[in-house]
Amino acid sequence: MKIRVDDITDKPRLLTFEEPYDAFPALASIHKIGQSEFLSPITVELTVVREYGHIRVKGEVSVGMRFACSRCLALFDSVLRSDFTVFYTEGNHFDSDEDEVELAEEDLVSVSFEGEEIDFSHEVAEQVIMEMPLKPLCGDDCRGLCSTCGADLNEGDCGCESASFNLKFNALKNFKVEK
Repeated sequence: MKIRVDDITDKPRLLTFEEPYDAFPALASIHKIGQSEFLSPITVELTVVREYGHIRVKGEVSVGMRFACSRCLALFDSVLRSDFTVFYTEGNHFDSDEDEVELAEEDLVSVSFEGEEIDFSHEVAEQVIMEMPLKPLCGDDCRGLCSTCGADLNEGDCGCESASFNLKFNALKNFKVEK
């Protein structure tokens, strides 16, 4: 996912890519540890344009993924989508001699590049990772697993007696004070 800098003009250029997850090292490591499963290639659509002293890239990333619910452990499929804008500037645009630098809004989404090509791979992988849920849920109404028997409460009540006391004080259940 590279483009030559000389090919970027002041007229917007549309680029589309479809890459497997293992073309991105960060996404391949996520898949390898079993955190999630990629069901489709990563689809990327970028609009690249040169404006003023930078290159603006407006993009959309989407990918189908399979997660394990953090409450009930059921597998479910989801499509992650992310819209983003990144400004590329040539070289390091921050002066390293200054202790404090005030960042403009543009600087918060700015990336430096050097050379004759810009590689979008890192930013695309970053967008997918930022869209991944920290605690995936199969649904907002997921009831999870019973803490006593481990039954899936989404399929119905398990019949276990609900604890009417706090488990923290379970050790004090038979404690008696002598007078």
